[in-house]
Amino acid sequence: MEADVNIFPGPAPRLVEGDLILHINSGMSVLGSLAGMAAVLAWRVREGRTAVTIRKIAIPPLGMATGFSMFLVPAFRIPFGWAVCAFLIGAAGLAYPLLRTSRLVRDGETIMMERSNVFFLVVVGLAVIRLLARGYLDTILNMNQTAALFFVLAFGMIVRWRLGMFFEYRQLTCEPACEP
Repeated sequence: MEADVNIFPGPAPRLVEGDLILHINSGMSVLGSLAGMAAVLAWRVREGRTAVTIRKIAIPPLGMATGFSMFLVPAFRIPFGWAVCAFLIGAAGLAYPLLRTSRLVRDGETIMMERSNVFFLVVVGLAVIRLLARGYLDTILNMNQTAALFFVLAFGMIVRWRLGMFFEYRQLTCEPACEP
């Protein structure tokens, strides 16, 4: 007899015959996370050397939004309340350090991203928080639910950060035209 333990309200997804199950040990998961973090850091360095545009601000969250298609697969579905909590944690808590360590500045006719020296430490710190939280959540949720929660959390974080950048960009591009 199988014990059904679900500490969160709402239905837990059930695997049915034919579902694809990936078996990834925790070491491979950590290596994948570290490789992803290194790729993000390299991308951020490269992106920081070019002018910021509205397109460059909007494309990452729009591209990331396609990841919501994962919820078409029943194994990735989580209760709506979980998704709201994950989004709010990302937007209200985890986006704050990114907002504080990056700002836009006018350089002649262009707008450039200026990061403080602690920006990369913040990114590494967020990755460590993610790994620690994932280690705990993997003990009470299945891998698909954990992936879904972290996706929604990351989406909340990037949406808030990019919205802050958008408003800062609009303020900087309006300055010359707004002066009397």
